[in-house]
Amino acid sequence: MMDPNFKRSVILMTEYGLAGAMGFVLNHQSEYLLGDLLPDLSYSEMPVYFGGPVGNDTLHFIHRCPDKIEDGIEIADGIFWGGDFDKVKSLISGYGLSENEIRFFAGYSGWTPGQLDQEIKEDTWIVTDKFKPETLFSLDEQNLWREIVISLGQRYAHIANFPENPDMN
Repeated sequence: MMDPNFKRSVILMTEYGLAGAMGFVLNHQSEYLLGDLLPDLSYSEMPVYFGGPVGNDTLHFIHRCPDKIEDGIEIADGIFWGGDFDKVKSLISGYGLSENEIRFFAGYSGWTPGQLDQEIKEDTWIVTDKFKPETLFSLDEQNLWREIVISLGQRYAHIANFPENPDMN
């Protein structure tokens, strides 16, 4: 996809239904740290990722620690979206959360009803539900897209070696 918002992006879907779809880009780190966006956590150096081009003035998070953060919605096996944000801030203040347990996003990716289905029919997206939760929280977001594509098997693995700009081939 040539849209810079989604070029070589790995998107975790959080909602999909008749009302449309929503998810977060996992591998595009923004220029911001959590402390830049939340004055009461100004010392936090946790990265904030570009979740997508919609609602850039909103902050979202996914995590894999429901024992620490209550009220999250389980969106995949062991992966939770949202939860008690006051608890999150308290845990960060007490250094009780690490970067490999939680990921923050400015904005999100959204599709109107039927839009994502049409894009999938047009082969705009490669879809899988086969992933390891630890992969989603990898601190190596530069290689996340490549790792996911290779994990899809021979049919897609060769795509991982394509240059970003085919003119550079």
